[in-house]
Amino acid sequence: MAHLLIVEARFYDHLNDLLVEGAKAAIEAAGHTHETITVPGALEVPGAIALAAESETFDALGVVIRGETYHFEIVAGESARGIMQLTMDGLPIGNGILTTENEAQALTRAKPTEGDKGGGAANAALAMLALKDRFLA
Repeated sequence: MAHLLIVEARFYDHLNDLLVEGAKAAIEAAGHTHETITVPGALEVPGAIALAAESETFDALGVVIRGETYHFEIVAGESARGIMQLTMDGLPIGNGILTTENEAQALTRAKPTEGDKGGGAANAALAMLALKDRFLA
């Protein structure tokens, strides 16, 4: 049984609730346990994972919606780059940080009954943990 740390960028409460709901359902359906920590935004997710690197596996969740400035590109790109770097360093992480053009796209992807990206990220984290266990055990 694995224990997943859900690291949630709690910026859009209603969208994050859906992502976390999907993640928890997927984790529990697979017979694993979880806990959730929150950070202010997507840029803080990689740092929180790095600080908690002793945890078994991670599910990174959040929503970044395009606005009127270049800030979207920085937040989306740098949070993804940070998560990818941690993955390359051997941490099993499922990336469920949505990067969308608008709230409607985010809602469709976040709903467990539609896109279920929270559940998908949890399943990806578990798959990466299985690979880590297979090759590094």
